[in-house]
Amino acid sequence: METNYGKIPNHRLGPCTNAPASYYSGMSSPVGARRPPGRPAQISRELIVEAVSSIENVDTLTMRELAGKLDVTHSALYRWVKNRDELFDLISEVLVDRILRREEPEDASWQLRLSLIARRIRDQFLAVPGYATHLSRPHAHTAHSTARLRAAIVAVFVEAGVDAYLAEQSYYIFMTSIVSWIAVEENPVHLGSSAPRFDLFLDTLLRGLPAREPGTE
Repeated sequence: METNYGKIPNHRLGPCTNAPASYYSGMSSPVGARRPPGRPAQISRELIVEAVSSIENVDTLTMRELAGKLDVTHSALYRWVKNRDELFDLISEVLVDRILRREEPEDASWQLRLSLIARRIRDQFLAVPGYATHLSRPHAHTAHSTARLRAAIVAVFVEAGVDAYLAEQSYYIFMTSIVSWIAVEENPVHLGSSAPRFDLFLDTLLRGLPAREPGTE
């Protein structure tokens, strides 16, 4: 790849004393920063999500635009994600890793545990503009991350004494409500004089959970 610093001579084995400081920074440089000469671009899941986060709206992002943000060729990016569906799967995997990385206190109530999960979901999803909006629409996906997040939330309900079937139904209610709320935050609709408050929404949602069969207390 052509660089502004030219080609490094093959005979130079030691450090180049007059090379710019960025030469020694390796691949830890920010996304879009100039790479050292003669070194191939390196890509990671985190770097891909970091690049996506800098885009105005992931829903309109093209693979060529993403490759440009990462300062790599389209073919290099193709080795990681072949299309937009695989890109969204990769984003989901990284975001769910971040959400589930922190464990809730063992003695915490199920309401507090779900509240902490919900707030992390909101923080992580909003960090990738347009992601929640995309997720709120019916779409095909095969991301293993979805199953991991579902299992973690269902487990909270089951450990609180909810039977497995209603625990799963509670997950559907919880997750669709959270994602829909975040999508509205990404695409604000002015319905009144005051801004919608996530804390009030979440408190009201948790008060109505877990799911119960109609007509039962």
